[in-house]
Amino acid sequence: GPGTTYVALFTTAPNDAGAGGVEVSGGAYARAAITSNTINWKDPSTATQGETNNLFKIVFAPATANWGDVLAFGVYDALAAGNLLYWNTMTTVTINSGMQPLFDVGALILTSDLHEQWVLRVLLEVHEYRVRGAFAKQV
Repeated sequence: GPGTTYVALFTTAPNDAGAGGVEVSGGAYARAAITSNTINWKDPSTATQGETNNLFKIVFAPATANWGDVLAFGVYDALAAGNLLYWNTMTTVTINSGMQPLFDVGALILTSDLHEQWVLRVLLEVHEYRVRGAFAKQV
């Protein structure tokens, strides 16, 4: 896989082709970068059923304007544009100016399913809000 992946937040969900999604923009928003190594990710060879998860908080910049109702997430291979690798909808969270969304330690989990495809599930925290994404659709 790519040496670095980038987590994105959406106000309109994309489709499996990576089209139709409306990504958050403005208000200091940028995708969160994750380097693919065993410092940032648990070594999947030592994990249960090949799971890996983030070993640090994946923190977005504080919103300097209202980002709106975030209802989906995606993982890309580039900071801008790029290929959508995974995505899914999640419980909607309204992110307003001053909030700083993050994925807590261990919340971004990659695991192989029965078909040996990689899927993603996530836990997004925004202050006191905590929502869990379902298993992501692999594109």
